[in-house]
Amino acid sequence: MSQIDKVLYTAKTHTTGGRDGASRSSDGILDVKLSSPGSNGGGTNPEQLFAAGWSACFIGAMKAVGAQQKISIPADVAVDAEVDLGTHAGGYLLQARLNVSLPGMERAAAQKLVEDAHQVCPYSKATRNNIQVEVKLV
Repeated sequence: MSQIDKVLYTAKTHTTGGRDGASRSSDGILDVKLSSPGSNGGGTNPEQLFAAGWSACFIGAMKAVGAQQKISIPADVAVDAEVDLGTHAGGYLLQARLNVSLPGMERAAAQKLVEDAHQVCPYSKATRNNIQVEVKLV
């Protein structure tokens, strides 16, 4: 397992009530009501937050890889993340799909960028060999 050499940022949150509670960041910028997936509780859920975080991180990874490779990333780059919560053998599991849109990029170059970004994205690294993940250029 790799160890961090230098901490760049630490996110701090305080969560109460679990899936039917609330979560607030230490700086107060994030302040969300939580509710179970599919309920009418009026809040978001951990799977949505994970999908949002991963997709934002993945775009950042594509921009970093693009800068290293001197590739221009389209301004309208987008990642549609889908995170499934399911069950297996009496326990809960996640699986995910990242559908990446790089409008105007030549397909082969875009595919290589997506593959390279998936190798460096911290969320991709954290989930690798832990959950089923599909990353697709759309």
